[in-house]
Amino acid sequence: MPSPIKAKPPASPIEWPTWLLIVTIHGAWVALLLGYQALPAGLGQIGLVAVAAWHLSLQHELLHGHPTRRAALNQLFGVFPISVWYPFAIYRDSHLIHHRDAQLTEPGLDPEGNYVKATAYQQAWPAWRALQWALRTVVGRFLLGPLLAISTAWWQLVTALWRRDGTYLGDWLVHLLLLLPMLWWVHAVSGLTPLHYLLGIAYPALGLAMLRSFYEHRPADLPAHRIVINEAAWPWRLLYLNNNYHAVHHAHPGLAWYRIPAAYRADRAGYLQRNGGFLLKGYARLLWRHGLRPVDSPIHPGLKP
Repeated sequence: MPSPIKAKPPASPIEWPTWLLIVTIHGAWVALLLGYQALPAGLGQIGLVAVAAWHLSLQHELLHGHPTRRAALNQLFGVFPISVWYPFAIYRDSHLIHHRDAQLTEPGLDPEGNYVKATAYQQAWPAWRALQWALRTVVGRFLLGPLLAISTAWWQLVTALWRRDGTYLGDWLVHLLLLLPMLWWVHAVSGLTPLHYLLGIAYPALGLAMLRSFYEHRPADLPAHRIVINEAAWPWRLLYLNNNYHAVHHAHPGLAWYRIPAAYRADRAGYLQRNGGFLLKGYARLLWRHGLRPVDSPIHPGLKP
């Protein structure tokens, strides 16, 4: 049953909240780097990790058609590699495939899926099985999830070069041409070495961003029942740009981040009815309960036609 809340276009052609967000994120990143040496120990580190994770949330907003109706212009704000690990275009195309809701959580079809087929699990090495269980915990998701995502992206680049597939070659070249001078500038103004920025800032930032999707989807026969509503506190909502109301986002992927809460409040009972009551009461409880305990099985149960 479709939602009665329509994804209305912005009342104004200028999405001021998103423009302000773009300026704030990039401005905060520059300010933290310029003032890094003067900040108390650890504060600059924490701030940069949070801002880099926030930048990943901004990239999600950009690929869904904000703040303008020109995709090329939106992409321009997403290519600067604050979060380092792979080109914006790869994330964009993969994420749009993820929005084919009929394929959500299905191994091999959902590029953001966290489940594996039973046959693959049974035939795998014990270490690989242990990895899949670890990724269903918060600690495993935070520490190992980024490693898996990064290695997958770079392995895809290597195999594409081997096959002489240049689909994303231009995007990778632009990404690296921006990344190398960025890392040099970061070191020049803050004293952070490239290795420190990569492993001490960008890596945990990706882990923090990936906690949002830790239990964002679950296997279920109905696609709508696979998408969570997480009634998170405002710091999490701001960090993830209201994508915690994930069922609303999937119902209306073009709805701007600052309009999502009102759409949810206007039809809360309807969204929870349509998603089969898949509701979480914030991230803190989820992270506490499943720090080391898997949230569910990594083995996909299979779905009814």
